Amino acid sequence: MEPETAPVRFDTKIAVLLRDDLAVWQRLNVTAFLVSGLGTAEPEVVGEAYEDADANEYLPMFRQPVMVLEGTAAQLTGAHAKALARGMRLSLFTTELFATGHDGDNRAAVRAVPAAKLDLAGIGVYGPKNAVDRVVKGARMHP
Repeated sequence: MEPETAPVRFDTKIAVLLRDDLAVWQRLNVTAFLVSGLGTAEPEVVGEAYEDADANEYLPMFRQPVMVLEGTAAQLTGAHAKALARGMRLSLFTTELFATGHDGDNRAAVRAVPAAKLDLAGIGVYGPKNAVDRVVKGARMHP
C-alpha cells in the first residue's frame, strides 16, 4: 500500500506571463528563455537529479510548478512595472529578440530601450507567492 502524502505547498511561485497575441512557436520559445536563468539566479528552486531504474541520470528540474499565464500587452507592461517597483527578480523577452542572432545582440537590444518603453513578449517572475500573485493579477492561465 502506498503511503499517503500531503500535497506540497510552496511559499514561493514561478510565473511566466506571455503576451496573448504571440504565435504558438513564439510562446514556447519565450517560455523556455524566460525560465532558463532562474535555476542559476535562484538555486533553491531546483530539485535533485532524476534517475531511472537502469541508473541513467537525468538533469534536475524545478522543484515546483511553473504557472504559465497570458495577458494583453497592457497587462504585461503593468506587471513588469509592478515587479520592478517591488524590487522582484524577473526575466524578460522583448519582441526585438525574435530578430536577434545571439546572446550579445539580445542584451544590446534590451539595453537600448528604457524600461517603460520595452515591447514585451513575456516576463518571468519568481518570489513570494502573494507578491507574484499581485504582479500577475488579472492575467489568465494559458490555454
